[in-house]
Amino acid sequence: MGDPFDEEYVTHALRLEAELSRYQERLRELFGVAVGDRVLDIGCGAGATTRDAARSAREGSAHGVDLSAPVLATARRLAAGEGISNATFEQADAQTHRFPPAHFDLGISRFGTMFFTDPVAAFTNIGRALRPGARLAQLVWRDADRQEWAEWAEVIKSPSDRAATPLSGAPFSLADPQTVREILAAARFTGVEVTELSEPVNYGSQADALDFVLGMTRDHFAELDPGEVPAAQDRLRALLAAHDTGAGVWFDSRAWLVVSRRA
Repeated sequence: MGDPFDEEYVTHALRLEAELSRYQERLRELFGVAVGDRVLDIGCGAGATTRDAARSAREGSAHGVDLSAPVLATARRLAAGEGISNATFEQADAQTHRFPPAHFDLGISRFGTMFFTDPVAAFTNIGRALRPGARLAQLVWRDADRQEWAEWAEVIKSPSDRAATPLSGAPFSLADPQTVREILAAARFTGVEVTELSEPVNYGSQADALDFVLGMTRDHFAELDPGEVPAAQDRLRALLAAHDTGAGVWFDSRAWLVVSRRA
């Protein structure tokens, strides 16, 4: 969805905060941030996880990193507006950024680690930033066929393509627990624990949901013949209407909470 250096990406990041609100509520406890922790938030987006971590680490700090400068500007503004003084934000690629060595007591990420081009190298780099024995807790998507929200990919396809390969790639790159264990072991993390979480995600009103999904599916629509686009849009509208609860458009979803320790 868009260029991370584009202002439109800010709108996308803020919508994600609302979409993932149910997960956010659970992560406040599951991340287990201690009062004095120095927390590294990987792929922090608009900073909800960083702000929550900073509140819990009231005698410590939370440092959020992300690729998007406009989104980070929004994260700083929101933190300042909430009076959070121990949260900082930095434009950085967690795969390669030179973090202070053995500086952080806890690494966290909410759907921010599935896009690494070289995950072993990325987690090795993150590990260098964590003190020995520090935890890394990350939330990642399970496979696409476990996500009710991924139905939009099917309804957009032309009927003749319905049996084509389902959604795959970066968002689901850490969906297989065995693969995750192997990656983390290669990056010198131990004691990997994988726990399923399932929460509905909120796309807002039908109008907001349509705008949000259309923005995320530009490439999918571009693959259609021009004459197929109106029918695909109608199918998408019907899907969103079917999931409208009267309090927004909601879809079920499934994720893994992956917790490990820096060796």
